Amino acid sequence: MKTVEKEIVTLKRSLLTDTEQKLNKQVEMEGKSSAYYLSMASWAEMQGFSNSARFLYDHAEEERGHMLKLFRYINEAGGHAVQPEITNIRHNFNSLREVFELILEHEIEVTKSINLIVDHCFGVKDFATFSFMQWYVTEQREEETLARRALEIFEIIGEEGIGLWTIDQELGKLHATTEGIE
Repeated sequence: MKTVEKEIVTLKRSLLTDTEQKLNKQVEMEGKSSAYYLSMASWAEMQGFSNSARFLYDHAEEERGHMLKLFRYINEAGGHAVQPEITNIRHNFNSLREVFELILEHEIEVTKSINLIVDHCFGVKDFATFSFMQWYVTEQREEETLARRALEIFEIIGEEGIGLWTIDQELGKLHATTEGIE
């Protein structure tokens, strides 16, 4: 008969191992988000979409900040944050619209991941981590709203004629509304 080890909180560690694993997976997701935005920014810049590129470069840095916030929390709670290996990042895109469609899809996946962590923390009564993760819950609502707004700009303006130039200008303004959100 196999004995099941029950994990308890110790004086050296307040973070449950399974919670640590879930948080490290989120660290990886945030790291990939940063790399993904950076790749998109480079592509946009090479296509002449300077305002969109600035928006995406800033977003890459913001996502890295989200990763570091998790990283520090894991270590402070007695766990071991692990630097993720970042691979399989796409570098070419078919259009600026596709970039922002992919961003919305990605942000929805990040939201789902965060919700799973929050649900787990509530279930195991890890209220410290549950409370910590509330910032991410709010942040993800903002991220999704921003991505939806960017796509609305494509719909409102249209991409014909000077449409793409105008869209790039508007995405720059959208970028300005996100400064200082953190």
